[in-house]
Amino acid sequence: MNFHQKPVTYTDEVGLKVLDLAGMKKFYQDIIGFQVISEQDNEVQLGTDGKSLIRLTARDGVEPKRDRYAGLYHFAILLPSRKELGKILLHLHQQGIRLGSSDHLVSEALYLSDPEGNGIEIYRDRDPEEWNWSNGEVAMAVDPIDAEGVVQEAALSKESWSGMPSGTLMGHVHLHVSNLDEAKEFYTDGLGFEVVTSMGGQALFLSDQKYHHHIGLNVWNGIGIPALPEQAAGLDFYTLVFADETKRSQTAERLRALGAEVTEAADYWETRDPSGNKIRMAV
Repeated sequence: MNFHQKPVTYTDEVGLKVLDLAGMKKFYQDIIGFQVISEQDNEVQLGTDGKSLIRLTARDGVEPKRDRYAGLYHFAILLPSRKELGKILLHLHQQGIRLGSSDHLVSEALYLSDPEGNGIEIYRDRDPEEWNWSNGEVAMAVDPIDAEGVVQEAALSKESWSGMPSGTLMGHVHLHVSNLDEAKEFYTDGLGFEVVTSMGGQALFLSDQKYHHHIGLNVWNGIGIPALPEQAAGLDFYTLVFADETKRSQTAERLRALGAEVTEAADYWETRDPSGNKIRMAV
């Protein structure tokens, strides 16, 4: 089952406010392996298959984050196979990039940060048949990754890394929020996701149609943290794609009933979660 097909609501392009546009563009091209999809003076879109997954925007007056705020914990790039995870693992190692890694039972993941401190996960999913569900919750863990096994898949393929492969997607987005209960109400009652895993009042994982998670929420930056200021570098927005216009309209109605504002632009609608994280609603 492809969780990026109808009628699933899924995550898509992530927008970042950046300090050094040229440096960040180079990182996302050379280190992450995205292609430039479109480019203007103050904005670059990068992705795969002619489709943007990351939008870097340099605005006047943007400053480094100086405090703990709500915003991005990481965005997660989903690769089509374990072989591709092995290829990029070798590439990142050769580039001297500091990496974390985990086996989450549902997936195998690498963790790193871009030059401005935005968190990135790069992962591959295990087959959904291998996921363990119990009482509506999916089993996830933070186990050591079998790096040898992952690298061996790449070695057996005899292919060298040549950038992000076709079929790469934005798998999920994980956010810092200021209040888990408020965020839960917004994401479940408003956006229509369901909780699939909770970590003792610290983090929640939510999905549509039984994916392991499209959205992660945590209070690890502190409870009651403020929204990321407009002028601070970091998350600008992330995108949710709805199956059709009807589903998006019904979602907007539920959000407004909760007191959230939804504004309608030509290409997308926009709302903010209770922690100030901006969400573009696309179809």
